[in-house]
Amino acid sequence: MSVSRADRLGGQAAIVGIGATEFSKDSGRSELTLAVEAVRAALDDAGLTPADVDGLVTFTMDTSPEITVAQASGMGELSFFSRIHYGGGAACATVQQAALAVASGVAEVVVCYRAFNERSGRRFGAGVQHREPSAEGAALGWSLPFGLLTPASWVAMSAQRYLHTHGLTSEAFGRVAVVDRKYAATNPAAYFHGKPITLQDHAESRWIAEPLRLLDCCQETDGGQAVVVTSMQRARDLRRSPAVITAAAQGAGRGQEQMTSFYRDDLTGLPEMGVVARQLWRTSGLGPGEMDVGILYDHFTPFVLMQLEEFGFCKPGEAADFVAQEALPLNTHGGQLGEAYLHGMNGIAEGVRQIRGSAVNQIPGASRVLVTAGTGVPTSGLILGSDG
Repeated sequence: MSVSRADRLGGQAAIVGIGATEFSKDSGRSELTLAVEAVRAALDDAGLTPADVDGLVTFTMDTSPEITVAQASGMGELSFFSRIHYGGGAACATVQQAALAVASGVAEVVVCYRAFNERSGRRFGAGVQHREPSAEGAALGWSLPFGLLTPASWVAMSAQRYLHTHGLTSEAFGRVAVVDRKYAATNPAAYFHGKPITLQDHAESRWIAEPLRLLDCCQETDGGQAVVVTSMQRARDLRRSPAVITAAAQGAGRGQEQMTSFYRDDLTGLPEMGVVARQLWRTSGLGPGEMDVGILYDHFTPFVLMQLEEFGFCKPGEAADFVAQEALPLNTHGGQLGEAYLHGMNGIAEGVRQIRGSAVNQIPGASRVLVTAGTGVPTSGLILGSDG
């Protein structure tokens, strides 16, 4: 049996630096400034300089060009630069791209970054304002005439079906919100630091798009986050303990659309995350029971439950009880519901902290962390591990 490229990637590269700006609702500075601040912080964390960087990866949605970030950060020549599509689904794929570049020898030190004024500038939660003619616009044309204009309204369709199919109430979603805010409450970097919630708080929050309440929806954030990827050989000589990229994957399902895949056979799962899950388990040789922490993309609470089921942590319809029992530590930084909405990049940083043993809410002995990217869109995932 031939070995795929993905099978050869694991263990060849590591995340060696993480850096972020503060997380706020009004940064007061440009998105380029935020990107540069995060990049410089990540390089300093790794004990590297801008001159060491020869690769950059970001999101297609990011407004700060790689060459501009390089110039503003004081970098030199670049031998690799790449962008990933599909919003938050790109998060872990930026690290995959960086690892592939490092493993193939195309670049030596690659920085992945994401920065935006998502609260004080363009608010993604406002939904579709204007669309130029395109294939993506044509796909949305099947939903927009019926009033499905926002991410919350798109997710509500699947969320309602999930509750109906499994005989659950919206309290199932509240359990995710409560856990995230529990961890955010003890994280000084989190916007909701010191502000835990209860299931009653969740139940009393206003409807956004039934069955989603306000506390089922991630916040809007201004800020930037960056991570530094290099080879394992070089990583071992740097300032911090490396977070080994044990496995990395991307995935898109059949009939995939961007959060409006309503014509699938079943709306109660996330096939794109199933594609990622199968790749991660196959290429790593690991399974759900061997994960110490789960950092699962939580722009909306229902999709956390569906991810747990797609990855095999529990059976369909059982994820709410799994979360309530805290069978797996989830989103120990507070997630995008509690810490900040940085399109999943801050979740990657938390995975690194857990591997290093430096997280605010450190899980004792954590040596394997599952990190996922945006759901409802083509997406990506990582397994991060300790060195040795």
